Amino acid sequence: MKIFTNSFVIGCSCFLLACGQNNANKTASVADTTKVAISQKADEKTFSVSLVDNKKDPSCGMPVTAGISDTAHFQNKVLGFCSTECKNEFLKNPKANLAAAELK
Repeated sequence: MKIFTNSFVIGCSCFLLACGQNNANKTASVADTTKVAISQKADEKTFSVSLVDNKKDPSCGMPVTAGISDTAHFQNKVLGFCSTECKNEFLKNPKANLAAAELK
């Protein structure tokens, strides 16, 4: 009976230890997956310079070659912006900001 009890206790201990290790791996996997998902979202929202008609972000003056994360259509032109905030700023008064875009 003592052997059976000892075997049972050892078996339960191994099971509990294995479950704890499994959860640690799952937690690490979830964290890694989140990092990958965030980087994929960042990568998904980029546009090629060849798709836009401006050389500079009309709101902040940054060259579009540094990266385009948002676009807008205005007067039959596609304008690239470094951020959504810059796009929203441009859309408040697009005619006044269009000259800064340095259209191609």
